[in-house]
Amino acid sequence: MFCSGCGNALAPGQAFCAQCGRPSAAVIPPIPGLQFQLQAYAGKIRVLAIFWFIYAGLALLTGFAGMAFFHAAMSGAFGNWMHGPMPPLFMSHFLMQHAQWGRMVAIVAAIFSILKFPLGTAMGIWTLVVLLGYRNGTLYEQL
Repeated sequence: MFCSGCGNALAPGQAFCAQCGRPSAAVIPPIPGLQFQLQAYAGKIRVLAIFWFIYAGLALLTGFAGMAFFHAAMSGAFGNWMHGPMPPLFMSHFLMQHAQWGRMVAIVAAIFSILKFPLGTAMGIWTLVVLLGYRNGTLYEQL
């Protein structure tokens, strides 16, 4: 630690600078409850990622059911046609890994999934509530 007035080196616990007499700066205490907030936010992110995995599985099942129905109705006239659940599946993976850019990918995917009523809308709104905002962004960066 150094004196803020003259730059002289201070010993740990020294209250005043020996050279200029200036009082040493007080140590800033850590934010109370930050670890608890980080653990609670990590739990929210984990639950959100798990629900995105579930949503991706449901999208996969409905995609296969739709393909089977379409294939039966059209007798294979259009070949293999698939609308898969890749955005929810990739997004849940990035959320679980706490990638720095994963938050932004999740926000964009949430905005697009709002259009898929009712499950996509619920998942999109929930994702935006959990990930948007200064406090949530700061907590996500600390994970």
